[in-house]
Amino acid sequence: MGLVRKTDRKKAVQPGQAQGEQPVRLSKTQKKKAALSLQDLGERLVKLSDGQLKRIDLPGDVLAAVKAAKTIKKHTPRNRQMQYIGALMRKCDPAPVREFLEALEQGNHQQTAKFKRNEDI
Repeated sequence: MGLVRKTDRKKAVQPGQAQGEQPVRLSKTQKKKAALSLQDLGERLVKLSDGQLKRIDLPGDVLAAVKAAKTIKKHTPRNRQMQYIGALMRKCDPAPVREFLEALEQGNHQQTAKFKRNEDI
């Protein structure tokens, strides 16, 4: 084994990367936007009832953090807890959670529209 040059390390193929394909590098702004979107997702989770939370397949640590956030009333500790939830959400797949929340909102919109139709009659 000889010395590994910096240029040789750049050319090495990473797992899950095709030969000759450049690795995708996110800018600091893109990383921050992704983190904030996961934190917003956590805030939407905190607003759900316990029954709705049970229907989502959340990891245990995320579920515990969400339940703890529901009990916090002060502004600064609650913000810190939201950041923690966002950090935990980065470790798991947020797609099922987003799908559940979107389906839940669609149901709410349909229910509201039905109520308004009945109100007009």
